[in-house]
Amino acid sequence: MSDSIDCVLGLDIGTTSTIGILIGLPDRVLAKTSRPVTLSSPKVGWAEENPQDWWSNVTEIIPELLEQSGVPPQAIKAIGVTGMLPALVILDQNDTIIRPAIQQSDGRCGAQVTEIAGEIDEAEFTQTAGNGINQQLIAAKLRWLEQNEPDNFKRIATVFGSYDFINWKLTGQKAIEQNWALEAGFVDLANHELSDDLIALAHCPRACIPDKIRSEKILGHVTHSAMQATGLSVGTPVVGGAADHIASGLAAGVTQPGDMLLKFGGSIDVLIATQTVSPDPRMFLDYHLIPDMFMPNGCMASGGSSLNWFADKFAGGELPAAQKAGLTLHQHLDIISATTPAGADGVQIIPYFLGEKTPIHDTDARGIIHGLSLSHDLRHVWRAMLEGYAYALRHHVEVFAEMGHPARRVLASDGGANSQFWMQICADVLQKPVQLLIGHPGSCLAAAWVAAMGVGLSEDWAGIDRYVTYGELLQPRPETAGLYDKGYQLFRETYTAHRAARKAVDEY
Repeated sequence: MSDSIDCVLGLDIGTTSTIGILIGLPDRVLAKTSRPVTLSSPKVGWAEENPQDWWSNVTEIIPELLEQSGVPPQAIKAIGVTGMLPALVILDQNDTIIRPAIQQSDGRCGAQVTEIAGEIDEAEFTQTAGNGINQQLIAAKLRWLEQNEPDNFKRIATVFGSYDFINWKLTGQKAIEQNWALEAGFVDLANHELSDDLIALAHCPRACIPDKIRSEKILGHVTHSAMQATGLSVGTPVVGGAADHIASGLAAGVTQPGDMLLKFGGSIDVLIATQTVSPDPRMFLDYHLIPDMFMPNGCMASGGSSLNWFADKFAGGELPAAQKAGLTLHQHLDIISATTPAGADGVQIIPYFLGEKTPIHDTDARGIIHGLSLSHDLRHVWRAMLEGYAYALRHHVEVFAEMGHPARRVLASDGGANSQFWMQICADVLQKPVQLLIGHPGSCLAAAWVAAMGVGLSEDWAGIDRYVTYGELLQPRPETAGLYDKGYQLFRETYTAHRAARKAVDEY
């Protein structure tokens, strides 16, 4: 392929895989590939990964992308990196990785969250930092290290995130991207700068926190050592990067106030675009990739992960029938469950199997199945699982509306969105049309587009739309509205009653 085409590289440092994409402007995907990542849980509630594995994956992915596409390295005009947020990576004064990264889904620091909440006023903190006092805070993770791994804590010289780490490996420059800094709890919304007072809550020296950088700003350029490891050209610009869920929102077309994305992965993200800030501890706050916009968002602790668990543990007997029909087990379960009525004949599931993040922030919550009788079977339970997540989504939509961010358009992306049965349930429960997408390659696409914007290859943030097309628009069915209204009310009341019962037992 001629090197006359302008190409941009996007990398996604994900929880389960590292993904790379090479795009040609204005509208071509030239190559895409991935490598798996090992998530370790050495103790209950822990989630860790080895940052060196991410870099090893990058050094394999980039040569493969070049080979697949036939693009010479000098044709790559910019690089953008996205990743999960806020993972915690720490280096010592020799730039050696001190310990495995503590992932965003890690739940070990509950005591430290309570500790911080006892020291400061949460309402004041939320208005200042934009996010509530919860387990996303890097200060809580660092305090856990201080109290449980003091030798490691004393060695810390650099604190940053997953994609910040890859940016450093590519350029030799250290920075923290704006949304890592915001969700870490280090940014003062009054001036959008790092706050010494907020960073002090982490108990680590101020010098450990690198400067903050905007997503599209050029951080540095590919070094000679990075060229040797990856095959890239020395001097290729690398931009600040992006949080994976925010990048996915941009790639899906969430560009106007009121645009909402339902992102169905192992967990479920809910994101909405807005031009106004109204911090609320029930939700997370991030910057939109489009300047002067924001992306309040929620994240459920589970989603596809719980559906996979259920299919594996309880639906294995249906696998032969699925294979005979040439279907996945999930597709087969959708088909047979479609024969049950909306509301699953009274079976309802509260899907808080891993506790829950937004909007309830209850790490002790657990899954609940109620209404089950001997007249029900696997079909009802599967449908109830799908409806349970739809009810949880409706809770998020209500909270956003209370915050002054009503949803005007709803889009759906990622693996779970391939289930039209589930997406129709979501449309019915939300009582809103759900727009399906075709060709959405994920966060890596937006990482590449952020890089294109950063080096001036495009001046149109919405230009990313050329890579993704719309599929079917699923309309809510009016005949289910009343039933799902009652089901949602029961969903909320059941959780509230269960939480009260847990509290009463604890007090007793």
